[in-house]
Amino acid sequence: MIAINLGPAESLILETMTNSDFDFIQATLPAADLIYNLARRSTTGREEAEDLVQETYLRALKAWRAHRRPEKVEPWMATICLNIIRSDYRRDRRRPDEVLSAEPGRWQASDDNTEDAAFSHIQREQVNALIERLPEEQRTALTLVDLCGLTAAQAARITRSPRGTVLSRVHRGRKALAIMAKANKVKDHES
Repeated sequence: MIAINLGPAESLILETMTNSDFDFIQATLPAADLIYNLARRSTTGREEAEDLVQETYLRALKAWRAHRRPEKVEPWMATICLNIIRSDYRRDRRRPDEVLSAEPGRWQASDDNTEDAAFSHIQREQVNALIERLPEEQRTALTLVDLCGLTAAQAARITRSPRGTVLSRVHRGRKALAIMAKANKVKDHES
């Protein structure tokens, strides 16, 4: 038997959790990768994606506690995540852009080998950059179907679009990605 030492904060959390909360964790944990992939493709940075995943789980837990429990958890969680993205987008459109000025002397050199880290992520970043250039509808459809592994029917329910529209967006998105990737490859060879 393995003994786990919990701190006071962890002990308090476990004491306040109900059986329903444990059921929630058990039901939604398999959807974590799907939600993270969706969040990562819909945001500009890793930290922002992690915040989006946390917000998704928080809203899902509130709904779970209110006894709004779905038959299929993955599409339900994806719908919550997409609704948060849409709400944030609408809110951000109403707010003016904030410009921060850099403070001189605040930046310090890192001991890490940033060159190796950059080259290890360059292909993934190129693909992410290409996906970000797609129109929102195509990007969402591609993310749900190709990256999250949902069926076209599930993606249609999540996006509130007809199945044929989702299939069309996926097809056009794949085609656009292929064209953009080919154009980038030509640019790289010319450089």
